[in-house]
Amino acid sequence: MQKGNISVQTENIFPIIKQFLYSDQEIFLRELISNAVDATSKIKTLASKGELKKELGDLTIDVKLDTEAKTLTISDRGIGMSEDEVKKYLNQVAFSSAQEFLEKYKDESSIIGHFGLGFYSAFMVADKVEVITKTYKRKKAVTWTCEGDPAYTIEDADKKERGTDIVLHISEDSLEFLEKSRIEGLLNKYCKFLPVPIRFGTITETIYEGEGDDKEAKEIEKDNIINNTQPIWKKKPTELTDEDYKAFYNELHPFSAPPLFWIHLNIDYPFSLTGILYFPKLTNNIEVQKNKIQLYSNQVYVTDNVGEIVPEFLTLLHGVIDSPDIPLNVSRSYLQSDKNVKQITSYITKKVASRLEEMFKKDRPNFEEKWENMGVFVKYGMLSEDKFYERAAKFALLKNVDDKYHTIEEYQEKIKPTQTDKDERVVMLYTNNPAMELDNYTIAAKNNGYDVLKMDQPLDNHFIQKLETTLEKVTFTRVDSNTLDKLIDKDEKRESVLSEKQQEKIKTVFTEQVTDMGASITLEALSPDEQPVIITKPEFMRRMREMSAMQGMDMSHMPDSYNVVVNTNHPLITERLLNAKKKQGDLAKHLYNLALLNQGMLRGTDLSNFINRSIEFLAK
Repeated sequence: MQKGNISVQTENIFPIIKQFLYSDQEIFLRELISNAVDATSKIKTLASKGELKKELGDLTIDVKLDTEAKTLTISDRGIGMSEDEVKKYLNQVAFSSAQEFLEKYKDESSIIGHFGLGFYSAFMVADKVEVITKTYKRKKAVTWTCEGDPAYTIEDADKKERGTDIVLHISEDSLEFLEKSRIEGLLNKYCKFLPVPIRFGTITETIYEGEGDDKEAKEIEKDNIINNTQPIWKKKPTELTDEDYKAFYNELHPFSAPPLFWIHLNIDYPFSLTGILYFPKLTNNIEVQKNKIQLYSNQVYVTDNVGEIVPEFLTLLHGVIDSPDIPLNVSRSYLQSDKNVKQITSYITKKVASRLEEMFKKDRPNFEEKWENMGVFVKYGMLSEDKFYERAAKFALLKNVDDKYHTIEEYQEKIKPTQTDKDERVVMLYTNNPAMELDNYTIAAKNNGYDVLKMDQPLDNHFIQKLETTLEKVTFTRVDSNTLDKLIDKDEKRESVLSEKQQEKIKTVFTEQVTDMGASITLEALSPDEQPVIITKPEFMRRMREMSAMQGMDMSHMPDSYNVVVNTNHPLITERLLNAKKKQGDLAKHLYNLALLNQGMLRGTDLSNFINRSIEFLAK
């Protein structure tokens, strides 16, 4: 038996590996199985070149638990190591000092696979590691043993088969890694698409034999192969059907609604990248949708935090990206920004925009059908990426309350004749609650010959702002932000049938009844066909309030700002209210409450009292 010390010029290398290089203990399993895959790939390469004369045999990698012995073993049938190779690859972790190593290599991608660091992650969870290995060459097998310090031993082993067994003696503070469910979860997370089969024990499967009354259930035991060695992103799009893409999405996200569509990425210059990005059906909670893109490096799972290589708005997509050219730090856990990363980001953005534009041009009706789910994503992209905005402006759709779709340019041209104000600005009227409290306002606008957009998605407040700053002479106005005559101000004035004295009397009556601090009372000469009292909410203040609320700011201390507009040409005002000898206040309050009800603003006790007064009125 040989004894020696690992060639490292610091006694502190093991604590550094454990505490600094790998941010998460569970990474050890990915690293060890990745090494086993590398060893297997090497033996396959040798066989393909004719350098291996024997049959390859079963190349499945085995992961085995022994809870009694407190060991976890990873076994491969790969290239194996001779005694000299063990000394070379496992013993020469050659740093001049730990501090110098960290300073020199922590920001370099080339560290991966060097110095045996992947292997040494085993010491994060094990207080003793045995490596039993036999090379494919005609040399004896050896066992290398180390107990988490620079001391090691090498002795002969009686291993008969080619390959390597790594036996981890799990430490007392890491016993969770002796639980079957924990290991199975890690294998599914990190190794689900590795190119070599990985077996974790066996599973019992029920099969049925016979037919009809003779049909019998029979349980069989089969290998528990945890990975798909040929994920579809490694195949050519021409080899795949829509069902293949949908099945793979279900493999990534079981029990999810089917995706809207997908983009197959495949590029080999100036960088190598493959993958599939799916457009999911988005919910209103955008945050829930994020971090659903998995990053792989040669089919080894790296992270689902892809913010460095995928623009913010594309993090709403689901799927996989696989690239050996993405720079990673020593633990593979963090992406690092460099020229390649920027190129990849730009490529993915262009690819997504091109795919959407192609869909729009090829089959617009189908594109419009998907817009309800897709609109949030496209708007998010237009808000966050100027280059994407430039492309998307050609196919982004505006939907009106009649469920008709137009591109931004089409819509401008459509409404320009009727919805241009005195300053020659095109006014785009919209509602963000078309089926509820703004319905009457929408109907009134439509009856006046105006078109009204439906802007009821979470991002629409911000999207409106973006369009106003980008488009020339375009403004957005919600249908309840002003009276109908002033929604699109054409500088046309209507005269009131009331004298100034009569108007002062009307205003006094309403001032006594409207006590809300956020309300201001104005009298306007409107059409007799409009409501007697109308609640309007000034666009600027309301928009600010809504956007602040979206950003999580507490607006409860600010009163809701709105106008109570009294129509001085409506018969209920000019005849009933003005000439009422008694209960002018009651009638004014009732009309005011009706206006509040129309806006969905009459609630609680005020609503109950209004209903009771209405019932009393009907009873009389």
